[in-house]
Amino acid sequence: MTSRVVSRIDTHQHIVPPGYREWLLAEGVDAGGMAPPAWSAQAAVASMDELHTEVGIVSLSTPGVHLSGDSARPSPYAREWARRVNDFSAETVKDRPDRFGFFATLTLPDVDGALDELAHALDVLGADGVILPTNIYGRYLGDPAFDALFDELNRRRTTVLVHPSELPAAPVDGIPPFAVDFLLDTTRAALNIAQSGTLERCPEVRMILSHAGGFMPYAAGRMAPFAGAGDPNLGRERLGRFYFDIALSSPTALPSLFALATPDRVLFGSDFPFPPQPVVVGAARSWEQFDVDPDLRHAVDRGNAERLFPRLAAGTATDAAADARAGLDRHHPSDSPIATARTAHA
Repeated sequence: MTSRVVSRIDTHQHIVPPGYREWLLAEGVDAGGMAPPAWSAQAAVASMDELHTEVGIVSLSTPGVHLSGDSARPSPYAREWARRVNDFSAETVKDRPDRFGFFATLTLPDVDGALDELAHALDVLGADGVILPTNIYGRYLGDPAFDALFDELNRRRTTVLVHPSELPAAPVDGIPPFAVDFLLDTTRAALNIAQSGTLERCPEVRMILSHAGGFMPYAAGRMAPFAGAGDPNLGRERLGRFYFDIALSSPTALPSLFALATPDRVLFGSDFPFPPQPVVVGAARSWEQFDVDPDLRHAVDRGNAERLFPRLAAGTATDAAADARAGLDRHHPSDSPIATARTAHA
């Protein structure tokens, strides 16, 4: 079945601020086994137009702002970059509120910094949610070290994109981390969150697992007893509480996903700009050709995202989005990091 969709909402789309990209290149740090790609709002909009996507909710991908090997650095190191990335993202949304939203970057493992940046991102910048890495130096989401952050995310009823990070194991020669390790990392995080009690303690946090949940839907039966403290029925129910995006998820992955997830829990994603555009387009076309009924297709393409992000429900990111960010100029004086970065890259 082929169905042409004209107004998708993409919940897994990335932003790569120019200054951030140059920082990664200067530090010799890659992004999940590949060089950080160049990004522009114009290229993102062109990609969305080709995919029949109305709005892309952008986020910072791996490696985030607390670079691997830098865990001993003082927290302001990550705090500065989180603020710069979030300011840049907010300005991008302010410029095109009809086409962009954003998930804010936080500073884990620095929980105090993450709480400060969460308040700034939601209260000042109007972020649509936050992105969190699956693990931080081997500590997976669900670890008690992050309870204070999750309690605040719960209080604020925040939507969280859970994105794969660097697997705490050596990569295999010839197998880039994004090919396999990312999927295992997401699977590990899902199980740790489920068995930690976080889902019950923080029921107002809506967590979206990237890439159809990694291997989790396929292996849900095997994982369920561990997710449910010995009760496989409880475990399967817990694993089904997550949301899932279908970014780069092949047709062979989708039957397992739909066998686990209820129709209201699956969202469209593209992963732009990390895969080449033909790969992004090919994945979207594969989804269009996957045989599902029209109601489910509409739910995945935009209906479920509209429920998570009510400001998008009218069919455009309307004046409400612009109004929420109308005060940004007073938070971004001419000597701010975002203004400095724009001047440097003009």
